[in-house]
Amino acid sequence: MRFFADREICYADILPPSEVRARIEVAVLNFLKILTCTDPAISDLLLINRKSSNRRVSQGLLTDDDTWIFLSRSFCKRTLMRANAAKAFIRVWKVMEMCFKILSQEKRVTQRELFYKLLCVSPDCFSSPLQVNRTIQDVVGLLRCSRYSLGIMASSRGIVAGRLLLQEPDKEVVDCSECGSSGYAISGDLDLLDRLVMKTDARFQAVSDTRGLVQHAIFQRLAEDRVFNHIPSILITAKGYPDIATRFLLHRMSRTFPELPIMALVDWNPAGLAILCTFKFGSIGMGLEAYRYACNVKWLGLRGDDLQLIPEESLVSLKPRDLQIAKSLMSSETLQEKHREELTLMVQSGKRAEIEALYFHGYDYLGKYIAKKIVQANYI
Repeated sequence: MRFFADREICYADILPPSEVRARIEVAVLNFLKILTCTDPAISDLLLINRKSSNRRVSQGLLTDDDTWIFLSRSFCKRTLMRANAAKAFIRVWKVMEMCFKILSQEKRVTQRELFYKLLCVSPDCFSSPLQVNRTIQDVVGLLRCSRYSLGIMASSRGIVAGRLLLQEPDKEVVDCSECGSSGYAISGDLDLLDRLVMKTDARFQAVSDTRGLVQHAIFQRLAEDRVFNHIPSILITAKGYPDIATRFLLHRMSRTFPELPIMALVDWNPAGLAILCTFKFGSIGMGLEAYRYACNVKWLGLRGDDLQLIPEESLVSLKPRDLQIAKSLMSSETLQEKHREELTLMVQSGKRAEIEALYFHGYDYLGKYIAKKIVQANYI
């Protein structure tokens, strides 16, 4: 049971292709009806407002462990009546047209594929992937259905290793502990991820992520050392800022194995905390779908009390970008008090620490560090 700050919380439904096509057809018919009436006009498109001012937070009854980001029933407009909004209005119809064709052909495309298709057919309207992403969220806000329901697959960088058995429909079982340091590649097909049969004898799930490819090396080190045999666990990385598919799989695993705590290993800097918060609360950029990609993640490390393990020479000064991220996090109502204390310490010290700095104690130290933290329940 949860209490909500706003009772009129909006969701994006997961719908079959036929229902999505029907909603698109209704939107087109309503538009044409207004155009052909005795007093014709151009109708505005009413979309759910995705600005931070419309963000609401679900709150657990007794704890803040199950805190997720939602949007409430507040609207914004896309209109042809203002010059600066006209192209955004047209983009919505262009993306809906393309999605209708994709669903009619029983196909699925990635957002990148959709961008290049739109760039070819409507170069005057689409000039960047960011415009496509924003327009997809406009369509989600207009039709109240998930982006996957629109026929748009998630691009995935994520991989998983450890004590997890996965079976796709009509396929053989994959033992993720035998996939080597490369791990099992997470599919961008959310429907496939939703139908995976999963089994595990693990006791923990570990999320390992920071910016860049360096963190992939951390995952590879843990997988190569087969840490999951010493600490019965599942290892997951998105190789940077968490993509939708990796977050979806982690969310599903948290529902399938609710007894397994999820631990995050991130760099001690504002970006590392931002990544942890994205896994934990969802992102406002996902609009009506944010809650579907959130799960309760504990912060294992690095944290302030780990700085004693790291040589002073390994600490790096915070960059302007770090301070911008810190400012944004500080203003977030989802940031928990202990997380806020860690962030304050980062800013006050002016320093950041990366996980690789623990290699000062030897390349096999990271597994020992994780094991000790878990045994001592040293996480927040």
